[in-house]
Parts: sequence; C-alpha cells; structure tokens
Amino acid sequence: MAPSQKRYADAMRVLGIDVGEKRIGVALSDPTGMLASALTVVESVGPRKDVERVVELARQHEAECIVVGMPVSMDGRIREQGRAVEMFVRRLEEATDIAVDTWDERLTTVEADRRMIEGGASREKRREQRDAVAAAIMLQAYLDSGRS
Repeated sequence: MAPSQKRYADAMRVLGIDVGEKRIGVALSDPTGMLASALTVVESVGPRKDVERVVELARQHEAECIVVGMPVSMDGRIREQGRAVEMFVRRLEEATDIAVDTWDERLTTVEADRRMIEGGASREKRREQRDAVAAAIMLQAYLDSGRS
C-alpha cells in the first residue's frame, strides 16, 4: 500500500484542546486526520464540567483521539499551569474511553496572535478566537508529526 493510502486507511478525526485558566480552545481535524481547524472556545466553569464538555465535543464530532496541549516552559519544565493540565488529562482519561495524548504547546498563543494580526483580525476577534486558533496550531503540529 502506498504511504498516502496507508495514511488514509489509518485516518481518524482528532480533537485538540488548549486548556487555559479561563477558556479552553478547541480544534478539530478533518476526517483524514491531516488538517486541523479552530472549532470553538469553551468558557471554563470548573474541572468536572470542563472535562464533561470536552468529552461531549469529542463524541459529537466522532473524534477517536483527544490531544491536550501541554504548557511547557521555554526551559522544558512543567510549571504550575502544566501541573493543572496534567490533572485535567488524568480526569479526561478517567471520564472517557477515547484515547488521550498530550503535545507541547509552547508559543502557540503567540503564533495564533501573529497569524490573526496578519489576517487582519480585529483585537476583539483575536481575543475571542485566540485559544481555538492556538489549539489548531498545536493540533496541526501533532498531526504533522504522524502521532495520530
């Protein structure tokens, strides 16, 4: 089987999330598992409800994997927000049988802002969509790595 055929045969839809203190950016791959797009931003209301909402979105979009962006500092360390995300990942794994993976999300918010500014997005639009665009950037890096 040619590589592109194998990739398509193994293709799956993947949900990517960028967990923040106030919001969760959500991105979704296409059915082939090759392209990521920003989906939505979910306002955080607490760990249990946030996990339930992510699982609901994954099921609604028939995702076979949820990739959670791991905030790693520039020196490679996991700090306070990273520990909170690790706890979120554990709760997510307990709440669903959908595969859960993590991926380094360093500088995705900076990149999201840069791309939206280049695209002419207003300050308000950038604020509203920043987390979803960051999730899409993280998810695309994950998909490009072939990990899905």
